[in-house]
Formats: sequence, structure tokens, C-alpha cells
Amino acid sequence: MNGKPMAICVENACKTLGGQRILNDITVNFEKGKAYGIVGRNGSGKSMLFQAICGFLTLDRGRVTVGGRVVGRDVDFPQEVGFIINAPGFIESFSGLANLEMLASLRGRIGREDIQRTMLRVGLDPKEPKAVRKYSTGMRQRLALAQALMEEPDILILDEPMNGIDREGVEDVLAVLTEEKAKKTTILLSSHIPGDVESVADEVFLMEKGCLSRMR
Repeated sequence: MNGKPMAICVENACKTLGGQRILNDITVNFEKGKAYGIVGRNGSGKSMLFQAICGFLTLDRGRVTVGGRVVGRDVDFPQEVGFIINAPGFIESFSGLANLEMLASLRGRIGREDIQRTMLRVGLDPKEPKAVRKYSTGMRQRLALAQALMEEPDILILDEPMNGIDREGVEDVLAVLTEEKAKKTTILLSSHIPGDVESVADEVFLMEKGCLSRMR
């Protein structure tokens, strides 16, 4: 591992679902404080790899280590990770602020001012009373990003965070991620559009049929 501190180590990760190999013997290390892009089509295995790192998917073989702890053995869900995976589940009748306050109350690490500041960072008005059910797809994605960021995690794992956002919104998200990178947050970012990750990523990987290969 070249002596550098690793945030995440994936070793020989394999997973089969419905007779299909969705993670095919993946071994990769992600260094602390660097940003990584993973590019691939829908169904290529990007989301499944992220789920395994976050503890939401049990591997058939291999292991994932986050912050020196083996996921599923030493820790069920790594606490230092902020994430967007699949469609975030929000309470549709609550405002964006109310949703984030409820989620933040589970661990009690941050207060309303922290949440409001994070919402402003991603381009949402914390005073907006509109229920989440009235949010556009882009607003939902911004709210999901706020949820991932609000507790200032050491690691961000973001699966297609620009999905459904217009070009201006994509630039806003990339600006926030550039700020996080400057703070030495470890970032894993996936997209099916290479250009959406290349500007912020130190290294870019291709995921194809459950296999991961380095592009640059």
C-alpha cells in the first residue's frame, strides 16, 4: 500500500445476485484526502461497490476496511462516512430543513445553525417551507448532498450526485466538492458521464460488468 495512509481498502470483493456477478474480485485502495471518480453505465456495479463500503451490502467473498476497521466485523456502518446512495429517503410532508434536523437528531452531533449553513452551501434556502414532495429532482439531489455533508464527515461517498441536476447545478456541486477536497476530505464520486468527475478527481476508474480498472 506504498506506505501512504488509506481511508478505504477493498480486497478481493465479490458479490453475485440473481446469478449475475455484480462485483468481480475488486481490489483497490483509496488514499486519505484524495478524490476518486468512478465512471460506468447504470448496472455496471458502481452502486454495489459503494453499498459494500458503507455496510449496506454483504460480500460473498473479500472484505472492505474503512478507517482501519473491517466493515461487517469491527463496525456495521462506518460513522465517518457521509453518503448518497440510490434515491435518498425523505419524509415527503416535511420541509428540507425539518428532514435534515430529524436525521441529525439521531446522532446529536450538530444543531440547526450547522444544518442551515450546509443547506446554503448547496444552494437551498433553509427558510423555504415547501414540503419535499414539491421539490424538483435537482432540489432533492441538493438536499441529499446537504445530508451527506452536514456532519462534516472524513469520507464522502456520492453515487451519481449530479443526476437530474441542470448544468448550473452540476457546476455548483463540483464547486462544493472542490472545497471539500481542499479540506482533505476523501471523496468517492460516481457518474455515467466522465466529464462530471474528471475536473475534481485525482484518479478516475472505469467500472464495467463488475470489474474496476484505472483510467487515469
